[in-house]
Amino acid sequence: MSDRQSIRLGADIGGTFTDIALDCRGKLYSAKLLTTYSAPEQAILDGIRTVMAEAGITPADLDLVIHGTTLATNALIERRGARTALVTTKGFRDVIEMRTENRFEQYDLNIRLPSPLIPREDRFTVAGRISAQGEELVPLDEAALEELADHIAAAGFEAIAVGFIHAYLNPAHERRAREIIARKTSAPISISSEVSPQMREFERFNTVCANAYVRPQMANYLSRLQTRLKEMGASCPVFMIHSGGGLISVETASEFPVRLVESGPAGGAIFAADIAQRFGVERAVSYDMGGTTAKICLIEDFQPKTARTFEVARTYRFCKGSGMPISIPVIEMIEIGAGGGSIAWVDAMGRIQTGPESAASEPGPACYQRGGERPAITDADLLLGKLDPDNFAGGAIRLSVANAAQAVERDVAGKLGLSAEAAAFGICEVVDENMANAARVHAVENGKNISDNVMIAFGGAAPLHAARLCEKLGIGRCLIPAGAGVGSAIGFLKAPFGYEALASRVMRLSDFGASEVNALLDGLKATAEGFVRSGTDGRIVREVTAFMRYVGQGWEIPVTLPDRAFAAADAELIRDSFRQNYARFFGRAIDGLGGLEMEIVTWSVKAQDQRPAPGRLTLIEGRSAAEPSVSRGVFDPVRGESLATAIVERHTLSPGARVSGPAVIVERETSTVVTSSFDVVMQDDGALLLLRKEPAA
Repeated sequence: MSDRQSIRLGADIGGTFTDIALDCRGKLYSAKLLTTYSAPEQAILDGIRTVMAEAGITPADLDLVIHGTTLATNALIERRGARTALVTTKGFRDVIEMRTENRFEQYDLNIRLPSPLIPREDRFTVAGRISAQGEELVPLDEAALEELADHIAAAGFEAIAVGFIHAYLNPAHERRAREIIARKTSAPISISSEVSPQMREFERFNTVCANAYVRPQMANYLSRLQTRLKEMGASCPVFMIHSGGGLISVETASEFPVRLVESGPAGGAIFAADIAQRFGVERAVSYDMGGTTAKICLIEDFQPKTARTFEVARTYRFCKGSGMPISIPVIEMIEIGAGGGSIAWVDAMGRIQTGPESAASEPGPACYQRGGERPAITDADLLLGKLDPDNFAGGAIRLSVANAAQAVERDVAGKLGLSAEAAAFGICEVVDENMANAARVHAVENGKNISDNVMIAFGGAAPLHAARLCEKLGIGRCLIPAGAGVGSAIGFLKAPFGYEALASRVMRLSDFGASEVNALLDGLKATAEGFVRSGTDGRIVREVTAFMRYVGQGWEIPVTLPDRAFAAADAELIRDSFRQNYARFFGRAIDGLGGLEMEIVTWSVKAQDQRPAPGRLTLIEGRSAAEPSVSRGVFDPVRGESLATAIVERHTLSPGARVSGPAVIVERETSTVVTSSFDVVMQDDGALLLLRKEPAA
């Protein structure tokens, strides 16, 4: 059955909203509901009922459910995981606390490092040693491990992480430790050689700890979700989207839940990449702002930028190195606490601040009338006229202007001697500047100029702020796709069945061993394809990557290589590919230093099923001016005053229709605010294109 004929559903659980997107034989239905924290699956079930009633089908008609969630991320950030024990090599007990020698704030004498996920009293060591070449130097002390397993079982730990030095080269000790501990306890055991078989013990140990920490909670949730789906009559398979942007089975997700960290945002990046490919936009920046966070991702040549490691919960805003490193394949993005529910407050120096604390869905912003009393970004947007209090979320949530004004006046305006409108403008300016700074930092870290990109904005709150963000970043064009309010859930429906398998093997090119490399790659290909085959029998495409560096350097760059068996003579091909990629990253390769040696550190094989490219469209700038008949006062940040602003229903615009800002384009899941410096044009596929106006002559 082709995707167009099938009935598939995407469900994204966010910190504030749960988004549902149903593709019913090519027609899209969507719903947006508040997330239920006590039973996260409830909002999914309620949303399924809503969209199925609209489509006129039953749960039994579903062919596939694709799910992404921030539950694993939130458990790590809020430290709400299982009580976990770490078993590691003698002498390495404090690796996850000592971190690395890098200081993320070089001149801060009072720097405070993020606390480790597992406290020292829950970290245990055992004798045994594998060398950097994968050889056994000291046998595993199995007698001591038996005693340790008894202690762990008696102490009632809910999960166990095992991380031994150099286990990525030789996992024998870790596997034996799992066998011994499993005889004494039923708690799930995660071993680093399976969770993250990459070099660098701090990142690897931290990743296996994170996996173990969230594993019981995620396994329980996923089991509960499957059971309730079957009870409502949906007997179709359920797949999860992982942080690298592919689909995996629920069973794999339950065993390796750390792969689900950033799964929701990954769907958004896939959605943006699909839009970029459809319109032929080779350089784009995706901007996903929901109720709790904002996510920014660079997209080049229709592909989101990826990485082998990323950070959760940065303690210093935007500071690389201040978070919890997770060493897994991931779509690389920067995420900050800037969502519609982010709380606004005044610090000791009298400055307006926003986030990272969020009102989330319980109790929500003050205007939701659900018990929230502190002002959030949504309250400020409401006071500035960006939102219709009677038509928010399609009328499902009635907003109270009085509650929003009271909260803003008490916590912000009253403390600064401002009017409620001025304080609301200040709140929005601060959050917009925070997002602009995050985008600039992310672009600079990747050697890019952010103003060269087309912005693709989605998520419930992004269209409200996208035009102002473009003004701050110097971006002249912004796309608001159809279905932007549930963009991540739509992205799930476009995600391929895919998996990336990695293994670290440090090898100098002068010692390139083709047979060793081929054996390693054969194993990685079998692993990656095994995960993909659990969900599809279609054609699989593979991508082989070597992560390389000059000997003595501290980090590597990716080098894409042909997917075939290698021969000894291919060392020269790999050398040339590395030099070309190095020059692309840094301007030139390093020559003239006596033949500086190169080395391969990690191999990667990415496998995924082949998906058809979306039909190509051309961006149209439109000349026919639409004449809106309805207007209301909306505060314009460029003019610094409230202006009579056209209010236009999105579905009333035909392709090519152009509306001059200021305007608000409204739909069920979100509203697009067009400031006075932009016009907006309806595209052939229902997307909105914001175009910066030409300066007056």
